[in-house]
Amino acid sequence: MSRAELDSLPATLEATLRGEIGRAGGWLPFDRFMSAALYTPGLGYYANASRKFGPMPGSGSDFVTAPELSPLFGAALARQLAQAMEAAGVDELWEFGAGSGALAEALLRALGARVRRYTIVDLSGVLRARQHERLAAFGDRVAWAEALPERFSGVIVGNEVLDAMPVKLLHWTGREWLERGVAEGATRFEWQDRPTVLKPPVDAAFVPGTVTEVHPQPQAFIATLAERLERGAAFFIDYGFPEAEYYHPQRTGGTLMCHRAHRADTDPLADVGLKDITAHVDFTGIALAGQEAGFEVLGYTSQGRFLLNCGLVELMAEADLAARAAAQKLVNEHEMGELFKVIGFAKGCRFEPIGFAAGDRTHRL
Repeated sequence: MSRAELDSLPATLEATLRGEIGRAGGWLPFDRFMSAALYTPGLGYYANASRKFGPMPGSGSDFVTAPELSPLFGAALARQLAQAMEAAGVDELWEFGAGSGALAEALLRALGARVRRYTIVDLSGVLRARQHERLAAFGDRVAWAEALPERFSGVIVGNEVLDAMPVKLLHWTGREWLERGVAEGATRFEWQDRPTVLKPPVDAAFVPGTVTEVHPQPQAFIATLAERLERGAAFFIDYGFPEAEYYHPQRTGGTLMCHRAHRADTDPLADVGLKDITAHVDFTGIALAGQEAGFEVLGYTSQGRFLLNCGLVELMAEADLAARAAAQKLVNEHEMGELFKVIGFAKGCRFEPIGFAAGDRTHRL
């Protein structure tokens, strides 16, 4: 994408959003605004041609994910997926939100002939095109789907996909919860609150002025997977907390965050289309949504513990110094190791997942 095209994105997307706000009566709930900001065809952050993923801002990227940081992430995860595939008797993997295709490439290389079909579901046409290019060597073993089948079997994986799903914002006045949405201002978008029946899933001594998120869309996604999967397992890796930590009264500003050029900010109403908008995952809500729809919760733990359980140390021993240094960031507590969590589900099969063999935190959900 040229500099001129990038420069024109915010104004074009802003005009589109202003039209949508007008048609909605002057106010959009934040989840609809977030969805448009990220996924409007050709304009939204994940739908335009700007570069998203990369290790350094000098590359023109905005953030780095674990698969771009080290192929050992995929190699370790592959061991868990192989166990799940064998237990379920399936030979198909499904990945949601495949990004640059780095994780798919690592998994396909590590799993080899175990994978008959690798199906990617991604909303972004731009990213699908890049995935096609990166994964061309694997031929027709890789397929793309625009929607989930009514019934299917397989093992599912999603890395940093739940955090990119739109969330609703709530504001506690000290007396009542209001839903925070977006209205047109004279020079920019602005916040506006309206009455709502929504509230956080916990009763706590929230401080007046607290703003937080609720997650109906990610939870509905997990419930749909649970209903449609006949036999298999699912593993999701993302940053987040159990609900007792997520909705702790001291977390007065919620978790909503934007990312651009490897810098974070808290203003999703500015530079719309040029930066990612994300929120941490409420893993308790995800676990309950899956369980209520037919999933069994296999486990929940930190990314660091999960990868160590899956043999990351052995993989690092076979790697060169630079690769070992990069892989350390996957497990170090002050980097990705503790902030990122892994949750696993199963349906129609039973096994003891190696990724949760030690350090399982399901009791904290």
